[in-house]
Amino acid sequence: MSTKVRYSIIIPMFNEEAVIQETYRRIKKVMGMTGEAYELLFVNDGSTDNCAQMIEEYSFWDESVSLIDLSRNFGHQIAITAGMDYALGDAVVIIDADLQDPPELILDMIKEWKKGYEVVYAKRVKRNGESLFKKWTASLFYRVLRYSTDISIPVDTGDFRLIDRKVCDQLKRLPEKNRFVRGLVSWVGFRQKAIEYERDERLAGETKYPLKRMIKLSLDGITSFSYKPLKLAGYLGALLSASGFLYLVYVMYLVIFTESVVKGWASMIGITLTFNGFVLIMLGILGEYVGRIYDETKGRPLYIVQEVYGGKPQTVQDQQWVSANK
Repeated sequence: MSTKVRYSIIIPMFNEEAVIQETYRRIKKVMGMTGEAYELLFVNDGSTDNCAQMIEEYSFWDESVSLIDLSRNFGHQIAITAGMDYALGDAVVIIDADLQDPPELILDMIKEWKKGYEVVYAKRVKRNGESLFKKWTASLFYRVLRYSTDISIPVDTGDFRLIDRKVCDQLKRLPEKNRFVRGLVSWVGFRQKAIEYERDERLAGETKYPLKRMIKLSLDGITSFSYKPLKLAGYLGALLSASGFLYLVYVMYLVIFTESVVKGWASMIGITLTFNGFVLIMLGILGEYVGRIYDETKGRPLYIVQEVYGGKPQTVQDQQWVSANK
């Protein structure tokens, strides 16, 4: 059996029992069409259903399948990172287990990779099966992120992409804890190309990115690649301070040159609330950055692996042998 792995497919999963069998079938079918050796790295991110047990069973008779079983739920971006740490392929593909991203697009990515592109990412031109609120907030996030950073992070793209071995090796050198993988891929550079597609709705199950996790991902993306929120806080502070000074001059004018009696309760309360609100917002922004600095200084590992099952590459000939003997 050949030991050279051409492609590594990283599939992070969290409670995907309802869809994981179909995910395995479709990815196997696509990779079988390449005619080259590959491995399927399923990363179990603390699932509480039976999806990990199902993949563990697949690994017993399918040598292309590996299960990286994390000790608890560390988050989607960390699960992707764990997969990259274990990947052996010349090209590494990241795809979610929910089948919203079509595995068949991997073949087009491979074609572009063979033309010399080190990163081939999938860009959504349409998002099926998602609410208007989620579509609007996702669009807003990508455009705010693009405006906030000095790095060109493509809009309307997720983590579905192919990266070259050299790109994967460079990403493994980045130690940061609050990871935003698609931003890191843009940061390392190399030749990149987009492939457009329509994103499907989930085949089954529920989204693993509710509003709370989307906000966390957004904060990780913005704070990891931009300090403009801190500059914005400074600009707002200067603006409010200038406004306060002008108001003070106006009050002094009234006291000195007019007979008006300025009681000032309403205006004073309004100014106090404005300034206090601004201070709290600024402290919140600073807290986000300080919290991330605190995470980086702890020195804890990004994840803990409970067990690894399987772990051998498979060629098309091996796949035919497995099919004949299972």
